[in-house]
Amino acid sequence: MIVWANNMRLSTVAILVAMIVGIAILCALGTWQVKRLYWKEALIEEVEQRTALEPIDIDAFLQADIPKTEWPYRPVTTQGVYDHANEVYFFTTSIEGRSGWNVHTPMLLDSGKYLIVNRGFVPYDMRDKSLRQKGLVTQKQSVKGLLRVPETEKPNGWFPENNPAERELYWRDLNAFISLMGGDEKREFLPFFVDADNAPVPGDLPKGGTTIIAFSNSHLQYAVTWYGLALALLGVGSYFLYSRRQNNN
Repeated sequence: MIVWANNMRLSTVAILVAMIVGIAILCALGTWQVKRLYWKEALIEEVEQRTALEPIDIDAFLQADIPKTEWPYRPVTTQGVYDHANEVYFFTTSIEGRSGWNVHTPMLLDSGKYLIVNRGFVPYDMRDKSLRQKGLVTQKQSVKGLLRVPETEKPNGWFPENNPAERELYWRDLNAFISLMGGDEKREFLPFFVDADNAPVPGDLPKGGTTIIAFSNSHLQYAVTWYGLALALLGVGSYFLYSRRQNNN
C-alpha cells in the first residue's frame, strides 16, 4: 500500500512537471510571436515611410552610402538607353490576375554601368518584341521606380528552375540576369533592380507599376493560439490532477 501511494505521488509530480514545462514552452512561443508582431509592424511602417520619400537620383543614391538594409523599395530615378536586344522575361501574374511576363531590360547609364530595369508587365502572348515595336525606344529615356534587392537563392522548392536557354526566369537571380544581359562582354551592372513606375510608355507595353508591397502578418493569431493552448493545458491538467486526487481520497 505504501509503495502504491509513493508511485501515485511520483506520477502526480511527473504529470505536474510535464504540465508546467508544456505551459512554459507554449507561453514562450506566444511571447516570441508577439515580438515578431512588433517587428513586422515596425517593418511595414518603415517600408511605407520609405516608399513615400522623394525619388533620389541613382548616382546620388550610390554616393550616399545608404545601408543595404534600407535599399528595398527606395524610390529612385535615372536616365539611360535601353538595350532591348537583351531583354529577359520574369514569369509572373499581373495585379489583374493574368499570367505573363515582367520585361527586364538593361539600361546603359551615363556612368557606363548598366542598370536592370523591370519595365513592367506584358501578357503571356505579347512577349515577342516584334508585337510591341512602339515600346522599343532607342533614345535616352528617364525611369522612375522602386529599388529592389535580388534574391541570392531560390525562395523555396516550389519555384521552377530558371530557364536561361529561353531567357525565362522564375526567381530573380541577379547572376542569371547579368549573364543573359551581356555579362560575358565585361559589362558592369549595378547590384540591384529598379521596378519602373506606371508612367505611360509608347505602345502602352510593358505596363509598369508592377511592384506589390505586401507582408504577411499573422503573428497576432499565432500568439493567441499558443497562449490559448497554454491556458487549455492549464485547465485540463488542473482538472485531471484534481480528479485524480479526489478519486484517491
